[in-house]
Amino acid sequence: MSALKPHRNLQGYAGRPPDPRWPNGARLAIQFVINYEEGGENCILDGDGGSEAFLTEEPTLPLAGRRNLNVESQYEYGSRAGFWRLHRLMTERGFPVTVFGIATALRKNPAAVAAMKDAGWEIASHGLKWINYADMPEGEERRQILEAIRIHTEATGERPLGWYTGRMSMNTRRILSEIGGFAYDSDSFSDDLPYWVSDNGEPQLVVPYTLDNNDGRYLNGFGLQAQDFATYLTRACDLLRKEGRTQPKMMNVGLHCRIAGKPGRAADLERVLDHVTTPGRAADLERFLDHVTTLEDVWVARRIDIASHWRTVHPASDGRAS
Repeated sequence: MSALKPHRNLQGYAGRPPDPRWPNGARLAIQFVINYEEGGENCILDGDGGSEAFLTEEPTLPLAGRRNLNVESQYEYGSRAGFWRLHRLMTERGFPVTVFGIATALRKNPAAVAAMKDAGWEIASHGLKWINYADMPEGEERRQILEAIRIHTEATGERPLGWYTGRMSMNTRRILSEIGGFAYDSDSFSDDLPYWVSDNGEPQLVVPYTLDNNDGRYLNGFGLQAQDFATYLTRACDLLRKEGRTQPKMMNVGLHCRIAGKPGRAADLERVLDHVTTPGRAADLERFLDHVTTLEDVWVARRIDIASHWRTVHPASDGRAS
């Protein structure tokens, strides 16, 4: 099977995005993602060739053929403590969440999966392992996608309807389309609204994700500090709500159990401040969450809800596929 045909759509909606007609006339759809990767990262205990080195608290390199106990324990913090902190922050506010769940990680922590399900969260697939698929042979990637679906279904009791690899290959979307059964994939960062593609010969709905409204920026060298995160999120939210008076959009917020789940990033640092973050003053994740609870013109939804809404309001047959 050949790879995807060379194609890039640099025009998108060309400044004339469709009206998403969000429920109750919302100006903005907000979508919280919790990436559940802990236990699915590179580790020789799971047959990998070396240790993990991505999105860790300090710069490190993979150790070929050896465990990195430092990194392993950082990931363990995410499943042992960070997940439960994020779970509390979200459930206390009644926010729906989509989990991007690594299949092998979900299998290792049934208590966390039960908590996700009890909260009514969507559990989308984040692949079999939290590794880079860019150079993986197509046949092996297909095998791993099928295995991810199988393990995910066993661990959660339901087949995943959403997919996000993150470090995908040129073949990922086509393989997903050929396997079928997915309502959307999120392996794109290219828009503020969902859109249809037809690169694979069949319409595929893309619900784009984010790398800027994402706590990964704490660790990836771009200088985001704990006191900046909610300020950045709030500014993005308020601008999108302003634009939403005439052109409603979607806002993603990406979180990780071992990153935003740390107390210094999740805590309410200044309880005496108003719930609306003031630029230049201390802020944090919890402050932004409280800001969102005050907004009457936003729709906080799971990704599957956004995908289902888009399929109804803007089906692929409306000519918007690119």
